[in-house]
Formats: sequence, structure tokens, C-alpha cells
Amino acid sequence: MSPTPFDLSGKIALVTGGSRGIGEAIASILALHGAHVVVASRKAGPCEEVADSLRRKGLRASALACHVGDLGQIDAALAQIIADFGRLDIVVNAAAANPYFGPVADTPPEAFQKTVDVNFRGAFYLTAGAVRTMASSGGAILHVASIAGVVPGPNQGLYSMTKAALISLTKAFAAECGPLGVRVNALLPGITDTRFAAALVQDDEMRVQYLSRVPLARVAQPNDMAGAALYLVSTAAEYTTGVCLPVDGGWLVK
Repeated sequence: MSPTPFDLSGKIALVTGGSRGIGEAIASILALHGAHVVVASRKAGPCEEVADSLRRKGLRASALACHVGDLGQIDAALAQIIADFGRLDIVVNAAAANPYFGPVADTPPEAFQKTVDVNFRGAFYLTAGAVRTMASSGGAILHVASIAGVVPGPNQGLYSMTKAALISLTKAFAAECGPLGVRVNALLPGITDTRFAAALVQDDEMRVQYLSRVPLARVAQPNDMAGAALYLVSTAAEYTTGVCLPVDGGWLVK
């Protein structure tokens, strides 16, 4: 283990969903600890804003448009990173979609397809591509799943299913890719105060109900996820793979 196990100097890190919320918080902490962070999401503009903010702090970052629901864009993004940097050491998959909130049996086909394409299919092919890229030198892959993948959220049936699939994906890739020196782990956030979760956070009834079983008695902030993410992609966790780590204020224990 490195004498400074959280030092990511010289590492190239791709963070999808990095333009806001949990993804942005993770991108920021990785850059703060020395990585060159490639901030990726569907639109280049918001990614460039985050990357520019990091560069103005003296950190290393760049922006890259990549919609993980589009397999061609995943391939292009990985190829671009190798062309620009010659390596890829860390992938954080924080991209997610949840276009439908309501009874699971009423899920519209278009919402089904979008949710599966981003949350599972895209994650699968991004992981597969990253593993091939990292196979000669090793690396760390981190998926941002959810506690909803363990206990389905109300009116979030399909989203919960895809997060459960992401947890299984994490374990399957970890089991097969350890011999290649590629570690694959997952972060399971509780409800976090982001624009993505605004419908849950801002609804007083749902918020009170949720907090009634959170021992730490508050909704998470994006930065609450950053330290756990840093650990899982750093050499501090070099003997850790296949772990699905809840960061939920204790919600799952009640």
C-alpha cells in the first residue's frame, strides 16, 4: 500500500454523471486528491463548467460529453481518453435516469427503456469497456447504485430494479476481473439532496417518513458520498472488491 493511500496523483479518472449532484461531489474529491478527472455527462456545457471550476482551484480536470444510454458514445469516450492520456485508472459511474415515478405496473414502455438503457445497459458496457482498457495495468471501477437496490423505494419500482441489477453487476465483474487487477465496487447512497431526488426530498410527507428510520436524522448531502467513493477507488481499498457500501445514515439497519 502507498504511504499516502488516498493520493491519486498521476491517475486518470472518468466520472459519468459528473456535472451535478453526487457525481460532481465525487469528481471534486478525486481531483482534490490529485487525479486528472474527466467530467462526463450527456451535455458538454455543464461538464465544462464543473471542469473549469476545478481548474480555477489549481486542480486537473477536463470535460467530455458522453450519454451512457448510447453505446457508441461510451466507446467513443473511452477511445478519446486513451488518445488523450494513454491510460484510464478509475471509472466512477454516477449517471442515472428515473423518468417515471408511480405504480410499477403502470410504467410506460418509453420510461422502461430509458431507465434500463442508462442504469443497467450503459453501466454494463461502460464497465466492460473499462475492464478491457484497464486489463494491462489494473484499475478501479465504482458504481453509484442505491439503497433502493436493496429495499425498493415507493413508486420507484423500475428504478429500484435497475439499481438491484447494478449491485449484481458489480459483484459479477468483481468476481471475474480481480485476476486482471481491476477492482469493482458500488456505493449505495440513501436519499440525497440533489436535483435528481428533488421529488422525494421536497415532499414533506415522504421526507418525514424517510427520516423516521434514519438514525442520523437527516437527508444526505452530495459531499457525504465523496469520502466513501475516494476510499473505494484509492489504494486504501486495494484489497476491497465486490463491496456494495451503503452510505445512508443507517437507514438499512432499522
